Amino acid sequence: MARQLPLNDLVAAGDQLIRIPRPDLEGRECAYSTLAELQALVGRHPNLQGVVRARQALDLMRVGADSAPETFLRLSMLDAGLPEPELQIELRPGDPRSPSADLGFRLHKVAIQYDGAHHLLEPQQQIDRRRNKAFERAGWTVIIVVKPDQEDGFAGALKRIRHALRNSAANPVAASGFANE
Repeated sequence: MARQLPLNDLVAAGDQLIRIPRPDLEGRECAYSTLAELQALVGRHPNLQGVVRARQALDLMRVGADSAPETFLRLSMLDAGLPEPELQIELRPGDPRSPSADLGFRLHKVAIQYDGAHHLLEPQQQIDRRRNKAFERAGWTVIIVVKPDQEDGFAGALKRIRHALRNSAANPVAASGFANE
């Protein structure tokens, strides 16, 4: 695959191989592979065409992306010079009933949700509203990213994320009132 896929697509494929499944939704409990297994596979083929891109992709793969758009958003954030976000952030760590954000920054209390097509269905919208309200009640900023954001290279979403980080209480410049200077 490393010979044919662009780097971001290769990372997204790898993220899907190493992600922790949701047993109640997928009927499986184990990831298809681990990062260590993929590294060993690439290590066994040091002269194969595409091995350099495969190594680059391995460096960018993360457990926690539930979809390719989540991976593409994370990579766009890195390309834009934003800090690397945490993935699957639980509002209340260790609480199995805690809502979670797809990506975000715990220190800054910024939760980022990539809402794909299934989020347009009313039952899922109700769940999403409860999840978002829980984060907001806890003082978090919630940023919703959707497919049209991806179509413009996440430019609008990156601007919203940058603004939220700049204005977070964890940012000493923002807390002192000089965030927009």
